[in-house]
This record gives sequence, structure tokens and C-alpha cells, in this order.
Amino acid sequence: MKISALFSFLLAGAAMILPLGQALAALDGMDPTVEEFWESEIQAPFDLPDVESKARSLAAKPFQDTAGGVPDFLLKVSYDQWREIRFRPEKSQWREEELPFELQFFHPGLFYNKMVIINLVTEDGVRELPFSPDLFSYGENDFQQKVASAKLSFAGFRIHYPLNKPDYKDEVAVFLGASYFRAVGKGIQYGLSARGIALDTALPSGEEFPFFQEYWIVKPNASSKKLTVFALLNSPSCTGAYKFVIIPGPETVIIADCTIFLRKEVAKLGIAPLTSMFLYGETENGMPGDYRPEVHDSDGLLIRTSEGNYIWRPLANQRRLGVSTFKANNLQGFGLLQRDGVFDHYQDLEARYEMRPSLWIQPIGKWGNGQVELIEIPSEKEINDNIVAFYVPAKKVEVGPDGKPIPPKPDAIKEPKRFSYIMRWMKHQGKSVPVAEAVATRFAKGKTDRHKRTIVDFEGALINQLPADTGLSTEISVGEGARLVEKQLMKNEVTGGWRLAFEIMLDARDDLKSAFIDTSRVVKLSALLKKGDNIPDPLSVNWTYHLQP
Repeated sequence: MKISALFSFLLAGAAMILPLGQALAALDGMDPTVEEFWESEIQAPFDLPDVESKARSLAAKPFQDTAGGVPDFLLKVSYDQWREIRFRPEKSQWREEELPFELQFFHPGLFYNKMVIINLVTEDGVRELPFSPDLFSYGENDFQQKVASAKLSFAGFRIHYPLNKPDYKDEVAVFLGASYFRAVGKGIQYGLSARGIALDTALPSGEEFPFFQEYWIVKPNASSKKLTVFALLNSPSCTGAYKFVIIPGPETVIIADCTIFLRKEVAKLGIAPLTSMFLYGETENGMPGDYRPEVHDSDGLLIRTSEGNYIWRPLANQRRLGVSTFKANNLQGFGLLQRDGVFDHYQDLEARYEMRPSLWIQPIGKWGNGQVELIEIPSEKEINDNIVAFYVPAKKVEVGPDGKPIPPKPDAIKEPKRFSYIMRWMKHQGKSVPVAEAVATRFAKGKTDRHKRTIVDFEGALINQLPADTGLSTEISVGEGARLVEKQLMKNEVTGGWRLAFEIMLDARDDLKSAFIDTSRVVKLSALLKKGDNIPDPLSVNWTYHLQP
């Protein structure tokens, strides 16, 4: 995409979803001009085509796992021992030059059994940063001499920038472990993570975890407000070339370009994957034995379709693995949001869940046909990330004369797959969408054990102004396994919004011919508000939920 086209796209994004205002203000304030800023990236001595060349060459060779280089004594340390190993801040890269960005590095060991190569890109070329134990303090650990004699590299790195105060460089992004990375905007804390790619997630064959094995970081200048990172991804099934342009600010923006080279066919390719945690929320009314009303890093998935409509899916931690798919041809955006920013709803003085970021993915260009997939893994502990969301491009399937699919040719598998997108890490403030939002979801028992009651509260500038006698209509869909038996829409005089309450009755199991409920099934629910039965434009998001009876 040309520079002017990309900048125009960023400007156009302001009208699409979650206001880009603050991020765009940061872009507009760059000196030199924004277009010169993008041009400077192209003139760098190292760019994405260089990484693509390495990834293409790597994909043509058999996979070689880089695990095994970390000595056993480092892999067997306790968590407390590993935390004793700390990078010395005074050794930060570029500190002596007083540049706006600084780098600090992570020591291999414990969970991090793969070392990465980190290179610096300057006007003079590319050079590898050597590992040295002098960069770290080891606290009470007694193995510093063993480290000095071992051949080591880094496990990852973090980026510092004066995000909240002009005289202090905060940690704004970190790249550590497999292909994981995360970032924060002004005034928020780390929460959910992103990954380079997801392969075969939630399939019986098992998930594959590609990893970034080498990085190239472009040295900023004295007035830089962005940092560019390149990464080379590797795994048994694919390789990849990545470029991340990181722009810290009230909303930290990361512009991502990736090119994927498959070594072999994969069942599920997840683009722009997000990983989060949801233990319980308002739908559960708390958890017995825990004083906190809610515990989660994200509370819902938001999708903007090619038609400009919005799908809202509250997250759930249910009894069984949940896999939800949403058709998303030429997707305009999706993200995991932490909309609830009220401390009183969490009451956690340490975790501060109300300060966790939302992350919105905005495609650059058309991604074609595909779907957004949400995976919810049962979890009993908040230390486990149990929520995954990503985009899955549709596979091009050729059909033979007999009507059966033709297996893809090897050359088709090796055709590179390219995706570009904008990531926006932000604190959720105010409205997300131009229509009414589903601000709360609650469930209750119905008339019998086979009846389930759902309550959804909608709020928005337009519907909040409508009086109680307005003839709003509802569109409720109940999937296989149940039927709608009752619904009621009423004005909420307290909030100004509208409350939709409806009841479904679950089908009995046919094989038992009894009142027992089939606990293996999922009932798909959806609901939205409209101004009238014959008026197509919705007044609200399309609220969806997968109920496990």
C-alpha cells in the first residue's frame, strides 16, 4: 500500500470504529510531516522484503527447532529465582544517547527455552546485539559464573518510551515467548496479548505454536515518535516475515505487515490472534468464595462486518470448550474489549482489571472471505489465558467434475499469504459504536428447569432519547435445541436505556424421551433492536451468545 493511501486509510478509520482521534493527533504532530515519516521507513537500509527473503529461504528447508540451547540449570530454576534475574536499567540500549526510545532485554530460562537473535539496524547497516551477563543482576542466585561460561542469547525484549511523563520512560511494549507480544497506551496496564499467528487452535490434532526466532530493530533518531521492529517467524508448518511500526500514545498504535510461507497445508490459519483471560463477570453474579464481583482482562468480542453492522459477543467461562464462528467476508474490524472500566466492579487493588486495555484490529485493504473465530477454554484460575480470537481466511477450494474437492497443489500451498492491519491498544472510554450497545448480559432460571431467562440491557444516544411508548421492535433468533416462548422490551427509566428480557425452553433429549437436558449441545442466541419490523437498519449491535445448557 502506498504511503498516501495508508495515511488516508488511517484518517478514514476515524469514522469506522472506536475513535482514532488521539492516535491520529499523535500522527499529525510528527515532525517531519507524516508522509515524510512513512518515506523514512522505506529509505531504511533494511525492510520487510529482506525478512521475506529469509522467510522464503527458511520455508524451503526442513524445520529445525531452536529449543535446546538454554542450559538445564537455567530451565530448572524456580519462578522466584528467575525473577531475581533483572536487567540493569542503566545498561538500556540508547540510554547514553538520550534517544526517546530505549530497549531492555530478557534473560533465557524457566519458561523461556528458546533464545532469539536481536539485531540493530542503523544507517551503517545491521549488527547483532551480543548477550552479556553484565547486562543483568542475578540477586541471590549463585549461577552467574555458569552463565558467563555458557553460550547464550536473549529470550526477548521490551520497549520503553516517555508515555505518561516526559521525564520517565515507561514500558510500552514487550516481545517475549513464542510469537507473543503486548502493548499499552497512556494510563493503562498490561492485559491481553497478541501473537504473530495461530495454527490449528482448538483442533483435536493439537495446536502448533510458531515462534519469532530473530528480530531487527531500527534505531530511532532524537525526534522519533515511532519504533520499527522486524521479526522472522518459524515453525514446523510455516515461516513468516513481520514488520511492526509501534507508535506509543494515548492509544498505542501498531501497524503490522506480515507475509506467511507455508511448509505444508494447515487445517486452520489464525490471522491477528488475540489472547486474553475471562474467569467470571456480571453474567455469573460473582464466584462463591471470592470477594471480587468480576475477574477478567476482556469482557467481550466486537466485530464490524463489511456492511457496517456490529456483532457483540459477551465472553464466557463455561463448562466445556466453546468455539464460536462469525462469517466476516471483507471484515472491517474485530477486537477483544475491556469495556468495564469501573474499579467498583472488580475491587482488586493489585490486579486493577479496570485498567486493562482493549485491542482493536483494523484490516488494511480487503482480506476477502473468511470468519472470525472465538475460542473459550474452561478455566478455574485467573493466571490462565483462556480466551482466543482471530480471523480465519477461507480456503480456496477447487471442485472436480465429480463435485468433490480437489486437493491443493504443492505450488498453491507455497504461495505466500500477506496481511496488513492496524492494532490499537487503548483504554475503553465511552461508546464503541454508533448504534446502541449491549452494556450488560445476565441469565436467570425460568419457569422450569428447561426454561432459561436472558436479560440484555441496551444503551445508546439515540435509543436513550426515545420515550417509553416508542414502538421499538426486537429481532430474536434462537438456534437449534430450544425455542422462544416469551419476550419483553421495556424502557429502563433509571439508565435511560432499554431492557430486553426473553425466555427460551430447551428441547428434551429425543433418545430418552424424558425431561433430561442434553448437556453436550449449544444453543445459539442473538438479539437486536430495530425502530420497526419493516425498517432494516438496526438500532443496536447484534448481541450474540452461545448458551451451554
